[in-house]
Amino acid sequence: MSGKKGTKRWLTPWAESEDRPSVYHLTSRVVDRRFVFGDEERGKFRMFMRMMENFSGCRVLSYCVMSNHFHILLEVPPMPKAGLSDAELLKRLGVLYAENFVKSVADELSAARAEGDGGGEDADAVSEIHGRFTPRMHDLSDFMKTLLQRFTRWFNREHNRTGTLWEDRFKSVIVESGTAARTIAAYIDLNPVRAGMVSDPADYRWSSYGEAVGGGAKGNGKKAREGLVRACMSHKGVGFEAEKWKEVSRIYRRAMGMALGRKSGRTEVGAARHATKNEEEMLTSKDNETVLPDLGMAGMLMKRVRYFTDGAVIGSKEFVNEAFEGARERFTERRKDGARRMRGSGAAAKGVLWSIRDLRVGIG
Repeated sequence: MSGKKGTKRWLTPWAESEDRPSVYHLTSRVVDRRFVFGDEERGKFRMFMRMMENFSGCRVLSYCVMSNHFHILLEVPPMPKAGLSDAELLKRLGVLYAENFVKSVADELSAARAEGDGGGEDADAVSEIHGRFTPRMHDLSDFMKTLLQRFTRWFNREHNRTGTLWEDRFKSVIVESGTAARTIAAYIDLNPVRAGMVSDPADYRWSSYGEAVGGGAKGNGKKAREGLVRACMSHKGVGFEAEKWKEVSRIYRRAMGMALGRKSGRTEVGAARHATKNEEEMLTSKDNETVLPDLGMAGMLMKRVRYFTDGAVIGSKEFVNEAFEGARERFTERRKDGARRMRGSGAAAKGVLWSIRDLRVGIG
């Protein structure tokens, strides 16, 4: 990559597809990497994240809010071909806007539906009203922009400060559904374990796994379970089906390199090395017909894997090469294909996961 083209954000070429997920690993750090997030701040960030999820139609598959940064694995579905109904639009607006404002939009819509030429609805007026808001929905950049801005405004008021809170523009990596999405979701949930904050990811409240096991603000953790089910099984046609959590949680614990402890949902770090795999628990990849080398991959996830935040595109060799062909203009003519082997701390994924970027060994 070279010049300004290399700075353009990577987006999936299939963003409008209803059959193929567009999944991104998103990260951002606090300016100067200051440790400013306590429990209250983490809780507020999660609240704003869930608000944006409900407003935008994007879905959080996995997340973790740390002391000075966060990770989100986000699926960005396309806007429904038929658009949103008036009721759905108003419901989403109610997530972010005051009741009086939503009522004023509802009154506008009602009038436009009733007062068109010839006594019918004014379709152009209805379309204009919807058009004020829907471009902000099902959109990666707006999801992140609004989330970061709203949290910053709250944080600055609470802490009597001004100015930006975030170090730079957020990072994003395109992630293939299946093995790659499941692996990065596990990498995200293991953040507090890698940092030495907890020994069991179930004990960290501000992550998808901790919320799924221990319950969120409302005590049920359903949203988190739905996201992790989707992260692990979307390549098999499974949606946001919380009822599949019991089945998926076994697969997910193995992805994190953990065996089930005596208490439901509890795990033991490293215990997987002593566990006997059976066919049901094996992490199989339908795309490349290989079985994940569980122990090596789990060990890899206990290190910082820079490819997962800076690799631009992560997935099977075929997936990365397809993304490369869809963004050929980003590269010089000398570059013949896209897939690059992961090295250094990512070497355990060799032959299973590939990156579109070559990253220097020894950096992280």
